[in-house]
Amino acid sequence: MIDPVNGHPRKWQILAIMCTCLILVVAGVSSLNIAIPSIIEDLNPSSTETLWIVDAYALVFAGLLLPAGAIGDRYGRKGALLTGLGLFAAGAIWSSYAGDPTMLIIARGSMGIGAALVMPATLSILVHVFPVSERAKAIAVWSGFAGAGGAIGIIGGGALLEVFWWGSVFFINVPIAAVAALLIALLVPTSRDPEIRPLDPIGSVLSIIGLGALVFGIIEGGEAGWGSGLAVGAFIAAAVFLFGFVRYELRVEYPMLDPRLFRHRPFALGSLTITVSFLVMFGFFFIITQYFQFGQGHSPLSAGVRMLPFALSMIVVAPQAPRLAQVLGKRGAIAVGLGVQALGFTVLRFVGLDTSYLIVVVAMILLATGMATLMPAGSEAIVSSLPPSKAGVGSAVNDTTREVGGALGIAVLGTLLASGYRNTIEDSTGDLAPEAAELAEDGIGGAFRVAEQTGAVELIDPAREAFIDGMSLAFSVAVLIGLVAIAIILIGYPRKGAEPPPMEDAVIRA
Repeated sequence: MIDPVNGHPRKWQILAIMCTCLILVVAGVSSLNIAIPSIIEDLNPSSTETLWIVDAYALVFAGLLLPAGAIGDRYGRKGALLTGLGLFAAGAIWSSYAGDPTMLIIARGSMGIGAALVMPATLSILVHVFPVSERAKAIAVWSGFAGAGGAIGIIGGGALLEVFWWGSVFFINVPIAAVAALLIALLVPTSRDPEIRPLDPIGSVLSIIGLGALVFGIIEGGEAGWGSGLAVGAFIAAAVFLFGFVRYELRVEYPMLDPRLFRHRPFALGSLTITVSFLVMFGFFFIITQYFQFGQGHSPLSAGVRMLPFALSMIVVAPQAPRLAQVLGKRGAIAVGLGVQALGFTVLRFVGLDTSYLIVVVAMILLATGMATLMPAGSEAIVSSLPPSKAGVGSAVNDTTREVGGALGIAVLGTLLASGYRNTIEDSTGDLAPEAAELAEDGIGGAFRVAEQTGAVELIDPAREAFIDGMSLAFSVAVLIGLVAIAIILIGYPRKGAEPPPMEDAVIRA
Protein backbone atom coordinates (compact mmCIF):
# COMPACT_ATOMS: atom_id res chain seq x y z
CA MET A 1 0.00 0.00 0.00
CA ILE A 2 1.14 3.54 -0.76
CA ASP A 3 1.06 6.02 2.13
CA PRO A 4 -1.79 8.46 1.30
CA VAL A 5 0.01 11.29 3.17
CA ASN A 6 3.58 10.89 1.88
CA GLY A 7 3.05 8.85 -1.27
CA HIS A 8 5.44 6.24 -2.65
CA PRO A 9 8.97 6.34 -1.13
CA ARG A 10 10.54 6.46 -4.62
CA LYS A 11 8.00 8.89 -6.10
CA TRP A 12 10.60 11.39 -7.40
CA GLN A 13 12.64 8.68 -9.13
CA ILE A 14 9.39 7.40 -10.62
CA LEU A 15 8.59 10.95 -11.80
CA ALA A 16 11.96 11.07 -13.60
CA ILE A 17 11.26 7.74 -15.31
CA MET A 18 7.75 8.81 -16.33
CA CYS A 19 9.12 12.08 -17.78
CA THR A 20 11.69 10.11 -19.79
CA CYS A 21 8.91 7.94 -21.26
CA LEU A 22 6.86 11.06 -21.92
CA ILE A 23 9.69 12.77 -23.79
CA LEU A 24 10.07 9.67 -25.97
CA VAL A 25 6.48 9.71 -27.21
CA VAL A 26 6.16 13.52 -27.49
CA ALA A 27 9.48 13.77 -29.33
CA GLY A 28 8.14 11.07 -31.64
CA VAL A 29 6.02 13.79 -33.22
CA SER A 30 8.52 16.63 -33.34
CA SER A 31 11.83 14.85 -34.02
CA LEU A 32 10.58 13.94 -37.47
CA ASN A 33 10.10 17.62 -38.34
CA ILE A 34 13.84 18.27 -38.35
CA ALA A 35 14.33 15.28 -40.69
CA ILE A 36 11.70 16.39 -43.23
CA PRO A 37 14.21 18.01 -45.65
CA SER A 38 16.38 14.86 -45.59
CA ILE A 39 13.34 12.61 -46.11
CA ILE A 40 12.13 14.79 -48.99
CA GLU A 41 15.56 14.48 -50.62
CA ASP A 42 15.72 10.71 -50.14
CA LEU A 43 12.11 9.47 -50.56
CA ASN A 44 10.61 12.29 -52.68
CA PRO A 45 7.21 12.45 -50.93
CA SER A 46 4.54 14.90 -52.14
CA SER A 47 3.43 17.69 -49.79
CA THR A 48 0.37 15.59 -48.88
CA GLU A 49 2.52 12.52 -48.17
CA THR A 50 4.84 14.71 -46.10
CA LEU A 51 1.94 15.82 -43.90
CA TRP A 52 0.79 12.21 -43.54
CA ILE A 53 4.30 11.05 -42.61
CA VAL A 54 4.16 13.49 -39.70
CA ASP A 55 0.48 13.08 -38.87
CA ALA A 56 0.12 9.27 -39.11
CA TYR A 57 1.83 8.86 -35.75
CA ALA A 58 -0.13 11.65 -34.06
CA LEU A 59 -3.44 10.44 -35.50
CA VAL A 60 -3.08 6.80 -34.41
CA PHE A 61 -1.68 8.02 -31.10
CA ALA A 62 -4.72 10.26 -30.53
CA GLY A 63 -7.25 7.73 -31.76
CA LEU A 64 -6.06 4.96 -29.44
CA LEU A 65 -5.34 6.97 -26.29
CA LEU A 66 -8.77 6.50 -24.74
CA PRO A 67 -9.00 2.72 -25.26
CA ALA A 68 -5.33 2.39 -24.28
CA GLY A 69 -6.02 4.29 -21.04
CA ALA A 70 -8.95 1.97 -20.37
CA ILE A 71 -6.72 -1.07 -20.98
CA GLY A 72 -4.21 0.26 -18.46
CA ASP A 73 -6.98 0.89 -15.93
CA ARG A 74 -8.31 -2.63 -16.33
CA TYR A 75 -5.20 -4.79 -16.71
CA GLY A 76 -2.57 -2.69 -14.92
CA ARG A 77 -0.83 0.56 -15.85
CA LYS A 78 2.70 -0.79 -15.38
CA GLY A 79 2.03 -3.63 -17.81
CA ALA A 80 0.47 -1.22 -20.33
CA LEU A 81 3.52 1.04 -20.06
CA LEU A 82 5.99 -1.80 -20.64
CA THR A 83 3.96 -3.20 -23.55
CA GLY A 84 3.72 0.26 -25.09
CA LEU A 85 7.47 0.81 -24.88
CA GLY A 86 8.07 -2.50 -26.65
CA LEU A 87 5.66 -1.68 -29.48
CA PHE A 88 7.06 1.84 -29.76
CA ALA A 89 10.62 0.53 -30.09
CA ALA A 90 9.57 -2.05 -32.71
CA GLY A 91 7.82 0.64 -34.76
CA ALA A 92 10.90 2.86 -34.45
CA ILE A 93 13.09 0.16 -35.97
CA TRP A 94 10.62 -0.30 -38.83
CA SER A 95 10.45 3.46 -39.45
CA SER A 96 14.24 3.73 -39.46
CA TYR A 97 14.53 1.53 -42.54
CA ALA A 98 11.36 2.44 -44.48
CA GLY A 99 12.15 2.60 -48.19
CA ASP A 100 9.27 4.71 -49.53
CA PRO A 101 6.73 7.27 -48.25
CA THR A 102 3.87 4.77 -47.93
CA MET A 103 5.94 2.38 -45.85
CA LEU A 104 7.12 5.21 -43.63
CA ILE A 105 3.53 6.39 -43.09
CA ILE A 106 2.46 2.87 -42.03
CA ALA A 107 5.52 2.40 -39.80
CA ARG A 108 4.92 5.75 -38.13
CA GLY A 109 1.36 4.73 -37.46
CA SER A 110 2.59 1.57 -35.73
CA MET A 111 4.71 3.71 -33.40
CA GLY A 112 1.52 5.54 -32.46
CA ILE A 113 0.02 2.30 -31.12
CA GLY A 114 2.84 1.94 -28.60
CA ALA A 115 2.78 5.62 -27.70
CA ALA A 116 -0.94 5.42 -26.94
CA LEU A 117 -0.25 2.78 -24.29
CA VAL A 118 2.67 4.72 -22.81
CA MET A 119 1.37 8.26 -22.36
CA PRO A 120 -1.80 7.77 -20.27
CA ALA A 121 0.01 5.24 -18.08
CA THR A 122 2.68 7.81 -17.15
CA LEU A 123 0.20 10.32 -15.74
CA SER A 124 -1.98 7.64 -14.12
CA ILE A 125 1.06 6.24 -12.31
CA LEU A 126 2.01 9.72 -11.06
CA VAL A 127 -1.49 10.27 -9.71
CA HIS A 128 -1.15 6.91 -7.94
CA VAL A 129 2.29 7.42 -6.35
CA PHE A 130 2.01 11.09 -5.32
CA PRO A 131 -0.18 12.27 -2.44
CA VAL A 132 -2.84 14.87 -3.13
CA SER A 133 -0.70 17.58 -1.50
CA GLU A 134 2.13 17.11 -4.04
CA ARG A 135 0.15 16.00 -7.06
CA ALA A 136 -0.16 19.47 -8.64
CA LYS A 137 3.62 19.95 -8.48
CA ALA A 138 4.24 16.52 -10.05
CA ILE A 139 1.74 17.26 -12.82
CA ALA A 140 3.44 20.62 -13.42
CA VAL A 141 6.83 18.94 -13.89
CA TRP A 142 5.22 16.29 -16.11
CA SER A 143 3.51 19.04 -18.15
CA GLY A 144 6.77 20.94 -18.53
CA PHE A 145 8.48 17.93 -20.03
CA ALA A 146 5.43 17.24 -22.20
CA GLY A 147 5.90 20.65 -23.79
CA ALA A 148 9.69 20.62 -23.75
CA GLY A 149 9.72 17.15 -25.28
CA GLY A 150 8.71 18.63 -28.61
CA ALA A 151 11.74 20.93 -28.67
CA ILE A 152 14.03 18.27 -27.19
CA GLY A 153 13.07 15.96 -30.06
CA ILE A 154 14.01 18.61 -32.60
CA ILE A 155 17.33 19.36 -30.89
CA GLY A 156 18.27 15.69 -30.54
CA GLY A 157 17.18 14.95 -34.09
CA GLY A 158 19.34 17.76 -35.44
CA ALA A 159 22.39 16.40 -33.64
CA LEU A 160 21.78 12.90 -34.99
CA LEU A 161 21.30 14.09 -38.57
CA GLU A 162 24.65 15.83 -38.45
CA VAL A 163 26.29 12.37 -38.30
CA PHE A 164 23.73 9.72 -39.30
CA TRP A 165 20.92 9.13 -41.81
CA TRP A 166 17.37 10.39 -41.29
CA GLY A 167 16.26 7.05 -39.84
CA SER A 168 18.46 7.68 -36.79
CA VAL A 169 15.82 10.07 -35.37
CA PHE A 170 13.65 6.97 -34.93
CA PHE A 171 16.31 4.38 -34.05
CA ILE A 172 17.62 6.39 -31.09
CA ASN A 173 14.35 5.58 -29.32
CA VAL A 174 15.21 1.89 -29.11
CA PRO A 175 18.03 1.96 -26.50
CA ILE A 176 16.27 4.71 -24.50
CA ALA A 177 13.06 2.64 -24.39
CA ALA A 178 15.05 -0.44 -23.28
CA VAL A 179 16.67 1.41 -20.35
CA ALA A 180 13.35 2.97 -19.35
CA ALA A 181 11.65 -0.45 -19.42
CA LEU A 182 14.32 -1.91 -17.12
CA LEU A 183 13.90 0.92 -14.59
CA ILE A 184 10.11 0.58 -14.72
CA ALA A 185 10.32 -3.15 -14.06
CA LEU A 186 12.53 -2.52 -11.02
CA LEU A 187 11.05 0.63 -9.44
CA VAL A 188 7.48 1.34 -10.55
CA PRO A 189 4.52 -0.20 -8.67
CA THR A 190 1.53 -1.49 -10.57
CA SER A 191 -1.95 -0.05 -10.18
CA ARG A 192 -5.36 -0.42 -11.76
CA ASP A 193 -8.93 0.76 -11.44
CA PRO A 194 -10.47 -1.23 -8.57
CA GLU A 195 -13.72 -1.41 -10.51
CA ILE A 196 -13.21 -3.74 -13.49
CA ARG A 197 -15.26 -2.55 -16.46
CA PRO A 198 -15.56 -4.05 -19.93
CA LEU A 199 -13.74 -2.40 -22.81
CA ASP A 200 -15.57 -0.40 -25.48
CA PRO A 201 -14.37 -1.61 -28.91
CA ILE A 202 -17.28 -0.06 -30.85
CA GLY A 203 -16.67 3.37 -29.32
CA SER A 204 -12.96 3.00 -30.08
CA VAL A 205 -13.60 2.24 -33.76
CA LEU A 206 -16.10 5.10 -34.15
CA SER A 207 -13.70 7.63 -32.61
CA ILE A 208 -10.69 6.49 -34.67
CA ILE A 209 -12.61 6.62 -37.96
CA GLY A 210 -14.13 9.99 -37.08
CA LEU A 211 -10.81 11.60 -36.15
CA GLY A 212 -9.06 10.02 -39.13
CA ALA A 213 -11.69 11.34 -41.54
CA LEU A 214 -11.43 14.82 -40.03
CA VAL A 215 -7.64 15.01 -40.41
CA PHE A 216 -7.85 13.46 -43.89
CA GLY A 217 -10.37 16.11 -44.93
CA ILE A 218 -8.17 18.95 -43.67
CA ILE A 219 -5.04 17.66 -45.41
CA GLU A 220 -6.73 16.71 -48.68
CA GLY A 221 -8.81 19.90 -48.68
CA GLY A 222 -5.66 21.98 -48.74
CA GLU A 223 -4.30 19.91 -51.62
CA ALA A 224 -7.35 19.27 -53.81
CA GLY A 225 -9.50 22.23 -52.74
CA TRP A 226 -11.97 22.59 -49.88
CA GLY A 227 -14.91 22.05 -52.21
CA SER A 228 -13.50 18.89 -53.78
CA GLY A 229 -15.54 15.72 -53.51
CA LEU A 230 -12.78 13.99 -51.55
CA ALA A 231 -12.54 16.71 -48.90
CA VAL A 232 -16.30 17.19 -48.57
CA GLY A 233 -16.84 13.43 -48.34
CA ALA A 234 -14.20 13.18 -45.61
CA PHE A 235 -15.81 15.96 -43.56
CA ILE A 236 -19.24 14.37 -43.92
CA ALA A 237 -17.82 11.02 -42.82
CA ALA A 238 -16.09 12.71 -39.85
CA ALA A 239 -19.36 14.36 -38.77
CA VAL A 240 -21.31 11.10 -39.10
CA PHE A 241 -18.84 8.94 -37.18
CA LEU A 242 -18.11 11.49 -34.44
CA PHE A 243 -21.85 12.11 -33.97
CA GLY A 244 -22.34 8.35 -33.89
CA PHE A 245 -19.56 8.08 -31.30
CA VAL A 246 -21.29 10.60 -29.00
CA ARG A 247 -24.70 8.94 -29.37
CA TYR A 248 -23.28 5.48 -28.76
CA GLU A 249 -21.29 6.57 -25.71
CA LEU A 250 -24.41 8.13 -24.20
CA ARG A 251 -26.32 4.85 -24.53
CA VAL A 252 -23.75 2.18 -23.69
CA GLU A 253 -23.53 1.06 -20.06
CA TYR A 254 -19.74 1.35 -19.81
CA PRO A 255 -18.57 4.06 -22.25
CA MET A 256 -14.94 4.62 -23.16
CA LEU A 257 -15.53 8.37 -22.77
CA ASP A 258 -18.81 9.46 -21.25
CA PRO A 259 -19.88 12.71 -22.98
CA ARG A 260 -21.60 13.70 -19.72
CA LEU A 261 -18.14 14.46 -18.33
CA PHE A 262 -18.11 17.60 -20.45
CA ARG A 263 -21.02 19.04 -18.49
CA HIS A 264 -18.42 19.76 -15.80
CA ARG A 265 -17.04 23.09 -17.00
CA PRO A 266 -13.48 22.78 -15.61
CA PHE A 267 -13.18 19.38 -17.30
CA ALA A 268 -14.57 20.64 -20.62
CA LEU A 269 -12.62 23.91 -20.73
CA GLY A 270 -9.43 22.28 -19.45
CA SER A 271 -9.72 19.87 -22.37
CA LEU A 272 -10.29 22.76 -24.78
CA THR A 273 -7.26 24.59 -23.40
CA ILE A 274 -4.85 21.68 -23.90
CA THR A 275 -6.25 20.96 -27.38
CA VAL A 276 -5.80 24.54 -28.56
CA SER A 277 -2.35 24.90 -27.05
CA PHE A 278 -0.99 21.75 -28.67
CA LEU A 279 -2.75 22.54 -31.95
CA VAL A 280 -0.82 25.76 -32.43
CA MET A 281 2.42 24.49 -30.89
CA PHE A 282 2.84 21.36 -33.02
CA GLY A 283 1.92 23.38 -36.07
CA PHE A 284 4.70 25.75 -34.97
CA PHE A 285 7.23 22.91 -34.67
CA PHE A 286 6.29 21.62 -38.14
CA ILE A 287 6.78 25.04 -39.72
CA ILE A 288 9.72 26.52 -37.81
CA THR A 289 12.10 23.62 -38.51
CA GLN A 290 11.49 24.07 -42.24
CA TYR A 291 11.95 27.85 -41.86
CA PHE A 292 15.38 27.35 -40.29
CA GLN A 293 16.49 24.82 -42.92
CA PHE A 294 14.78 25.77 -46.18
CA GLY A 295 14.22 29.46 -45.44
CA GLN A 296 17.54 30.34 -43.81
CA GLY A 297 19.72 27.48 -45.02
CA HIS A 298 20.79 26.07 -41.65
CA SER A 299 21.95 22.49 -41.17
CA PRO A 300 19.75 20.10 -39.13
CA LEU A 301 22.05 20.49 -36.11
CA SER A 302 22.04 24.27 -36.34
CA ALA A 303 18.25 24.29 -36.74
CA GLY A 304 17.86 21.98 -33.74
CA VAL A 305 20.13 24.07 -31.51
CA ARG A 306 18.02 27.10 -32.36
CA MET A 307 15.12 25.43 -30.53
CA LEU A 308 17.00 25.41 -27.20
CA PRO A 309 15.35 28.63 -25.89
CA PHE A 310 11.94 27.00 -26.20
CA ALA A 311 12.94 23.81 -24.36
CA LEU A 312 14.78 25.64 -21.57
CA SER A 313 11.91 28.08 -21.05
CA MET A 314 9.42 25.22 -20.74
CA ILE A 315 11.54 23.36 -18.20
CA VAL A 316 12.18 26.49 -16.11
CA VAL A 317 8.68 27.99 -16.15
CA ALA A 318 6.42 24.91 -15.86
CA PRO A 319 7.39 23.98 -12.24
CA GLN A 320 6.59 27.56 -11.18
CA ALA A 321 3.17 27.58 -12.84
CA PRO A 322 1.23 26.07 -9.90
CA ARG A 323 2.16 29.13 -7.80
CA LEU A 324 0.65 31.40 -10.43
CA ALA A 325 -2.45 29.22 -10.52
CA GLN A 326 -2.76 29.56 -6.74
CA VAL A 327 -2.71 33.35 -7.08
CA LEU A 328 -4.84 33.74 -10.21
CA GLY A 329 -6.84 30.53 -10.09
CA LYS A 330 -6.92 28.05 -12.96
CA ARG A 331 -9.08 30.41 -15.02
CA GLY A 332 -6.58 33.26 -14.71
CA ALA A 333 -3.53 31.08 -15.32
CA ILE A 334 -5.07 29.56 -18.45
CA ALA A 335 -6.13 32.96 -19.84
CA VAL A 336 -2.70 34.49 -19.16
CA GLY A 337 -0.94 31.52 -20.74
CA LEU A 338 -3.08 31.67 -23.88
CA GLY A 339 -2.50 35.42 -24.10
CA VAL A 340 1.29 35.12 -23.85
CA GLN A 341 1.23 32.32 -26.41
CA ALA A 342 -0.84 34.46 -28.80
CA LEU A 343 1.66 37.30 -28.34
CA GLY A 344 4.47 34.97 -29.36
CA PHE A 345 2.62 34.03 -32.55
CA THR A 346 2.00 37.71 -33.24
CA VAL A 347 5.77 38.26 -33.23
CA LEU A 348 6.28 35.25 -35.52
CA ARG A 349 3.61 36.62 -37.87
CA PHE A 350 6.10 39.31 -38.94
CA VAL A 351 9.23 37.14 -39.20
CA GLY A 352 10.90 37.17 -42.62
CA LEU A 353 13.91 35.59 -44.28
CA ASP A 354 16.33 38.20 -42.89
CA THR A 355 14.80 38.58 -39.43
CA SER A 356 17.33 38.49 -36.59
CA TYR A 357 17.40 35.21 -34.68
CA LEU A 358 17.01 37.23 -31.47
CA ILE A 359 13.49 38.18 -32.57
CA VAL A 360 12.68 34.50 -33.09
CA VAL A 361 14.15 33.74 -29.64
CA VAL A 362 11.81 36.31 -28.07
CA ALA A 363 8.87 34.68 -29.84
CA MET A 364 9.91 31.18 -28.71
CA ILE A 365 10.32 32.30 -25.09
CA LEU A 366 6.84 33.82 -25.20
CA LEU A 367 5.38 30.65 -26.74
CA ALA A 368 7.07 28.38 -24.19
CA THR A 369 6.18 30.63 -21.24
CA GLY A 370 2.55 30.77 -22.30
CA MET A 371 2.37 27.03 -22.81
CA ALA A 372 4.17 26.25 -19.53
CA THR A 373 1.78 28.57 -17.68
CA LEU A 374 -1.46 27.12 -19.02
CA MET A 375 -0.61 23.42 -19.29
CA PRO A 376 -0.41 22.54 -15.58
CA ALA A 377 -3.63 24.45 -14.86
CA GLY A 378 -5.40 22.82 -17.81
CA SER A 379 -4.16 19.33 -16.93
CA GLU A 380 -5.04 19.79 -13.26
CA ALA A 381 -8.53 20.99 -14.27
CA ILE A 382 -9.06 17.73 -16.16
CA VAL A 383 -7.53 15.31 -13.66
CA SER A 384 -8.95 16.96 -10.52
CA SER A 385 -12.46 16.90 -11.99
CA LEU A 386 -12.60 13.10 -11.61
CA PRO A 387 -12.42 10.79 -8.58
CA PRO A 388 -9.02 9.04 -8.02
CA SER A 389 -10.43 5.71 -9.20
CA LYS A 390 -10.83 7.26 -12.66
CA ALA A 391 -7.22 8.42 -12.93
CA GLY A 392 -6.80 6.47 -16.16
CA VAL A 393 -9.81 8.16 -17.77
CA GLY A 394 -8.61 11.61 -16.69
CA SER A 395 -5.05 11.08 -17.90
CA ALA A 396 -6.25 9.53 -21.16
CA VAL A 397 -8.54 12.50 -21.84
CA ASN A 398 -5.71 14.87 -20.95
CA ASP A 399 -3.37 13.04 -23.32
CA THR A 400 -6.00 12.70 -26.04
CA THR A 401 -6.57 16.45 -26.09
CA ARG A 402 -2.82 16.93 -26.58
CA GLU A 403 -2.51 14.47 -29.43
CA VAL A 404 -5.76 15.45 -31.15
CA GLY A 405 -4.57 19.04 -30.91
CA GLY A 406 -1.15 18.08 -32.28
CA ALA A 407 -2.59 16.11 -35.19
CA LEU A 408 -5.02 18.90 -36.06
CA GLY A 409 -2.32 21.54 -35.69
CA ILE A 410 0.01 19.81 -38.15
CA ALA A 411 -2.91 19.33 -40.54
CA VAL A 412 -4.41 22.83 -40.19
CA LEU A 413 -1.27 24.99 -39.99
CA GLY A 414 0.60 22.71 -42.40
CA THR A 415 -2.24 23.02 -44.90
CA LEU A 416 -2.32 26.82 -44.49
CA LEU A 417 1.44 26.90 -45.02
CA ALA A 418 1.07 24.86 -48.22
CA SER A 419 -1.85 26.98 -49.46
CA GLY A 420 -0.08 30.28 -48.85
CA TYR A 421 3.09 28.96 -50.47
CA ARG A 422 1.23 27.65 -53.50
CA ASN A 423 -0.67 30.89 -54.09
CA THR A 424 2.57 32.89 -54.21
CA ILE A 425 4.91 30.50 -56.03
CA GLU A 426 2.52 30.06 -58.97
CA ASP A 427 3.66 33.44 -60.30
CA SER A 428 7.24 32.14 -60.62
CA THR A 429 6.71 28.76 -62.30
CA GLY A 430 5.27 29.87 -65.65
CA ASP A 431 8.49 29.19 -67.57
CA LEU A 432 8.97 25.68 -66.19
CA ALA A 433 7.88 22.45 -67.83
CA PRO A 434 4.47 21.27 -66.51
CA GLU A 435 5.91 18.43 -64.40
CA ALA A 436 8.62 20.67 -62.94
CA ALA A 437 6.09 23.43 -62.24
CA GLU A 438 3.79 20.99 -60.45
CA LEU A 439 6.68 19.73 -58.31
CA ALA A 440 7.82 23.26 -57.46
CA GLU A 441 4.28 24.29 -56.51
CA ASP A 442 3.84 21.24 -54.27
CA GLY A 443 6.16 22.61 -51.59
CA ILE A 444 9.44 24.36 -50.96
CA GLY A 445 11.28 21.03 -50.91
CA GLY A 446 9.99 20.36 -54.42
CA ALA A 447 11.15 23.79 -55.58
CA PHE A 448 14.64 23.07 -54.27
CA ARG A 449 14.68 19.74 -56.13
CA VAL A 450 13.58 21.43 -59.36
CA ALA A 451 16.31 24.03 -58.98
CA GLU A 452 18.90 21.29 -58.42
CA GLN A 453 17.72 19.06 -61.28
CA THR A 454 17.14 21.76 -63.91
CA GLY A 455 19.63 24.42 -62.87
CA ALA A 456 16.81 26.94 -62.39
CA VAL A 457 18.50 28.57 -59.41
CA GLU A 458 16.37 31.67 -59.92
CA LEU A 459 13.50 29.66 -58.42
CA ILE A 460 15.11 29.46 -54.96
CA ASP A 461 14.46 33.02 -53.79
CA PRO A 462 10.80 33.10 -54.93
CA ALA A 463 10.27 29.73 -53.22
CA ARG A 464 11.66 31.08 -49.97
CA GLU A 465 9.50 34.20 -50.20
CA ALA A 466 6.46 32.04 -50.93
CA PHE A 467 7.26 29.93 -47.89
CA ILE A 468 7.32 33.07 -45.73
CA ASP A 469 3.89 34.04 -47.09
CA GLY A 470 2.52 30.63 -46.14
CA MET A 471 4.17 30.79 -42.73
CA SER A 472 2.70 34.23 -42.07
CA LEU A 473 -0.78 32.99 -42.97
CA ALA A 474 -0.47 29.97 -40.67
CA PHE A 475 0.78 32.01 -37.71
CA SER A 476 -1.93 34.65 -38.23
CA VAL A 477 -4.53 31.91 -37.86
CA ALA A 478 -2.71 30.67 -34.73
CA VAL A 479 -3.12 34.14 -33.19
CA LEU A 480 -6.83 34.13 -34.03
CA ILE A 481 -7.31 30.67 -32.53
CA GLY A 482 -5.64 31.82 -29.30
CA LEU A 483 -7.79 34.93 -29.00
CA VAL A 484 -11.00 32.94 -29.49
CA ALA A 485 -9.86 30.46 -26.83
CA ILE A 486 -9.15 33.29 -24.36
CA ALA A 487 -12.66 34.67 -24.85
CA ILE A 488 -14.20 31.24 -24.24
CA ILE A 489 -12.16 30.72 -21.05
CA LEU A 490 -12.95 34.17 -19.63
CA ILE A 491 -16.66 33.73 -20.31
CA GLY A 492 -17.11 30.08 -19.38
CA TYR A 493 -14.52 29.00 -16.79
CA PRO A 494 -15.56 29.42 -13.13
CA ARG A 495 -13.75 32.16 -11.22
CA LYS A 496 -11.26 31.38 -8.48
CA GLY A 497 -13.07 30.03 -5.43
CA ALA A 498 -16.18 29.12 -7.41
CA GLU A 499 -14.91 25.92 -9.07
CA PRO A 500 -17.22 22.93 -8.51
CA PRO A 501 -15.96 19.87 -6.57
CA PRO A 502 -14.77 16.70 -8.40
CA MET A 503 -17.41 14.62 -10.07
CA GLU A 504 -18.52 11.31 -8.64
CA ASP A 505 -19.75 8.32 -10.61
CA ALA A 506 -23.33 9.03 -9.54
CA VAL A 507 -23.07 12.57 -10.90
CA ILE A 508 -21.43 11.42 -14.12
CA ARG A 509 -24.11 8.83 -14.77
CA ALA A 510 -27.06 11.06 -13.80
